Amino acid sequence: MFTGLVETIGVLRRRSGGAVARALIEANLGPLSLGESISVNGACLTVDRIAPGGFECDMSSETLRRTTLGALPVGARVHLERATPLGARMGGHVVLGHVDGLGRVAERSHAGDAIRLSMSAPPELAAYLAPKGSIAVDGASLTINAVSAAGAASAWFEVMLVPHTIERTLLGELRPGTTVNLEVDVLARYVARQLEVASLVSLRSRSSGDAREGDDERGNTGEHADHDERLLAKLRAGGFW
Repeated sequence: MFTGLVETIGVLRRRSGGAVARALIEANLGPLSLGESISVNGACLTVDRIAPGGFECDMSSETLRRTTLGALPVGARVHLERATPLGARMGGHVVLGHVDGLGRVAERSHAGDAIRLSMSAPPELAAYLAPKGSIAVDGASLTINAVSAAGAASAWFEVMLVPHTIERTLLGELRPGTTVNLEVDVLARYVARQLEVASLVSLRSRSSGDAREGDDERGNTGEHADHDERLLAKLRAGGFW
């Protein structure tokens, strides 16, 4: 587990090709241990060799396919964060290092000393984006300021980078067209799943009850069916399935 507070900026010094890519990352993280988990631009990777001034890790085909790491050139800088020890202060939000999808910077503007970024997101993530909610962008914990309307054809969200974030991360260098790793708040996922399961249980229970009531209640059954269809439509529009 991570917090989304970037510890330091690393540099990709070497990488091999193939279905499983091997990377050497220069990092100033202090003493590391074999098997330790490191968030690299938001993707959880495992240290399997400690090198002078850094570490080596493998990137699976799934990691290369689902994240931006496969497209990073040698010399690219990356966000790094070690796993959070039990009992440590939670400064950001719960980040698992499991990238949910890729976003793209759509707009960038200045607001005083801050930078406002508008980003597109995969439609299937729209249900987990909420104003004042949290999202990890390239592993950095950010607060969402605004989101696209429910059921919109395309999903987007807006964040504000304060001076401290600009100074401590690479996010201030993002420009329109840049692709980033996104991880939605795991708490939003649990809430969405709970709503989905609760709705399905309610639908099945109501359907069974209607069947037992027999022909005399067909009118009520029709009303329930209309209600259920409306509920299902809302859930689908929200991206719950």
